[in-house]
Amino acid sequence: MGKAEKNATNYSKKCNKSKFFHYTKNKQLGESMTEDYSAQSIQVLEGLEAVRKRPGMYLGDPHDGSALHHCIWEVVDNSVDEHLAGHTDLVEVGLNLDGSLSVRDYGRGIPVDTHEEFGISAAEVIMTKLHAGGKFDNSSYKVSGGLHGVGVSAVNAVSEWMEVTIHRDGVIYHQRYEAGVPTGDLEEIGVCDDTGTSIVFKPDLGIFTNITEFEFEQIDTRLKETSFLNAGLKIEITDNRSEDPHVSTHHYEGGLSEYVTQINSGREILHSEVIHITGEKVIEKGEVSIELALQWSNAFSESIRCYTNIIRNKDGGTHMSGLRTALTSCLNSYAKKRNMLKGDALSGDDVREGLAAIVSVKHPDPSFSSQTKDKLVSSEVTGIVQTVVYEKLGDFFEENPSVAKTIIEKALLASKARKAAQKARELTRRKGVLEGGGLPGKLADCQSRDPSECEVYLVEGDSAGGSAKTGRDRRIQAILPLRGKILNVERQKHNLVKVFQNQEIQTMIRALGAGVGNNPEDEGSFDTSKLRYSKIIIMTDADIDGAHIRTLMLTFLWRFMRPAIMEGHVYIAQPPLFQLSKGRVSRYAFSDEERDQIILDLQGDNPNAKIGVQRYKGLGEMNPEQLWTTTMDPENRTMLRVTVKDAEESDRMFEILMGEDVPDRRAFIERYAKEVTNLDI
Repeated sequence: MGKAEKNATNYSKKCNKSKFFHYTKNKQLGESMTEDYSAQSIQVLEGLEAVRKRPGMYLGDPHDGSALHHCIWEVVDNSVDEHLAGHTDLVEVGLNLDGSLSVRDYGRGIPVDTHEEFGISAAEVIMTKLHAGGKFDNSSYKVSGGLHGVGVSAVNAVSEWMEVTIHRDGVIYHQRYEAGVPTGDLEEIGVCDDTGTSIVFKPDLGIFTNITEFEFEQIDTRLKETSFLNAGLKIEITDNRSEDPHVSTHHYEGGLSEYVTQINSGREILHSEVIHITGEKVIEKGEVSIELALQWSNAFSESIRCYTNIIRNKDGGTHMSGLRTALTSCLNSYAKKRNMLKGDALSGDDVREGLAAIVSVKHPDPSFSSQTKDKLVSSEVTGIVQTVVYEKLGDFFEENPSVAKTIIEKALLASKARKAAQKARELTRRKGVLEGGGLPGKLADCQSRDPSECEVYLVEGDSAGGSAKTGRDRRIQAILPLRGKILNVERQKHNLVKVFQNQEIQTMIRALGAGVGNNPEDEGSFDTSKLRYSKIIIMTDADIDGAHIRTLMLTFLWRFMRPAIMEGHVYIAQPPLFQLSKGRVSRYAFSDEERDQIILDLQGDNPNAKIGVQRYKGLGEMNPEQLWTTTMDPENRTMLRVTVKDAEESDRMFEILMGEDVPDRRAFIERYAKEVTNLDI
């Protein structure tokens, strides 16, 4: 990237609230290093200073909104722990006008007596000392979401201010902190006849950048999940940031089964009853309990969500591994017993096609891959989940043979489609460059053979492709023009042969040279290490058709070359929307706001000066020099990197927006119609 390329900026609002992927502007960064390296170079960060200096180690990325919202989860999860311990059935969350957020529970209240070691109140110890808490010995909490004693103190560290109010033993206690430092001692401020804890904090915007406001919908979704996982727990979220406060309440008695039912609400289910499985095993550290809810539908993708002590593990972990192994073994065992298998055994992908599942583990001392708890790594959980699921699901199939038959028939159809697609894919590969064939004829390849510096432009139409070929840097930039709108692969999940036989898709597969398919176990699956280009840049017209073509390309990449997106190889070119000219001076604008500002700049002291404005609807309207200067020159261009926050949510959004379910798509459009910007009509 060139020096003029801008730093990471959230682009999701410009995508009409599209949550299945978001774009971030990309810039190449460089740092200078000093030659002076001595004892004076060594810094020791003590207490909360370390959190303020390196918040990403404790809370996640402070720039893209993940750490900002993780602060909420850390505080809320402490309140939910009180519910798990049997002391509260209500948690209240408030988003306030001043940018702060409040969490109130009606549990026991944080202890307020003096801590022997530190000589300050226990509340102050919890709020200001890392690795302090009541959850290490399992005496106060049997299980809990927060186990490291880092969460709430880390939130305090990255807050401009935080206030804690405690109702305990008939007394109300209060303490305020600024940047994690108490402004005074914990003091008594009144009397009460209830118990519980209220925490209010305002994030320090000197630490958080890009996304600095709490997103109600993200909070609402996360807390809805929490309520599902804790049957009987009521969570109220109030958004006080507008004149008319919005209140959302979650209270589900059906627990995980109700959660799965909601996931499958827009799908045709294969069996009406949600399969509910529970089990437990005592280990050295205590009892590990397992709860699962499963239901298959006619969908072509799986939706499995994993939780440990009500904390979402978005990257899965050992409970996910145990579930997958048990499902494959159990269905194959039942199918063989009933002589339903005529060939090879069913693969894991076959049996999980159309599965919606929630797996929740309660563990007295779980281990995670990081403080953000995205992945469970407790090894003993794999065997426990595997044993419980295999035994209980097998019993269910024996008692419900018609349901078992329906599920296995679905898996057999998936297996048949997979094998047919494999043959078509292999044919594509044999034609491709990896098997000694030639590159696609329409590909204008670059001269360099170093993938790290090479980039390929997927260009809409031959005319734009011609301008791009002429204007490009031939050494490192390849051009692949694609004719018309490529196949919508989301609607061809049942006919993958058609996907691999599509000419434009074959051309892309052969040009990229890294295989196709997201399952790493399949031969010839997509492998980023084999990519011929480090950057795959989608360059389409700045109109409705261009946006549609871009989305079709992203759909294909997501469904068949997902690692390219997950590892940051996919970009969106940003051609200008306007050319503004005054005499011989020409400038380009990439938004309406930028256009208006440039017009004011060009008019200067003469507000009546005539400014020529040209709106570019297509890349073909630009000559090669203009296209190079504005869109392709690494020193001047702006590109958007495609990234994914939640792979499962991305799957769901692709299903809604690009799939065959018209009612769901209509509901989505109606919901966000008022938020549409830059509508091209």
